[in-house]
Amino acid sequence: MGKKVYVGNLGPDANQASLEALFSVFGKVEKAYIVTDRQTGKSKGFAFVEMSSDAEAKAAITALDGKECGGYTVKVNEAKSR
Repeated sequence: MGKKVYVGNLGPDANQASLEALFSVFGKVEKAYIVTDRQTGKSKGFAFVEMSSDAEAKAAITALDGKECGGYTVKVNEAKSR
C-alpha cells in the first residue's frame, strides 16, 4: 500500500486547505494538491494527497471512499504509479 492517495470527483469549491483538513483527521498530511487546468487554472476535479504512513493512507481510503464531500460523492483510492 502506498502513501499517495488519489481523490476523484471533487467539487469545484474544493481547495488545498479543505483537502488537508479532511485528510488530517486520519494522520499527518505530507502534501495535498488539486490538479488544475494549465490554461484556465480551474480544478480538473481530482487531487492527490500524500500521507506520512501507509496505515494512515489506508484509514483515509477506507473512511472516505464513496462519501459525500461538498455535495459530491468522492472516489478515494491508492494512487497508481505513472
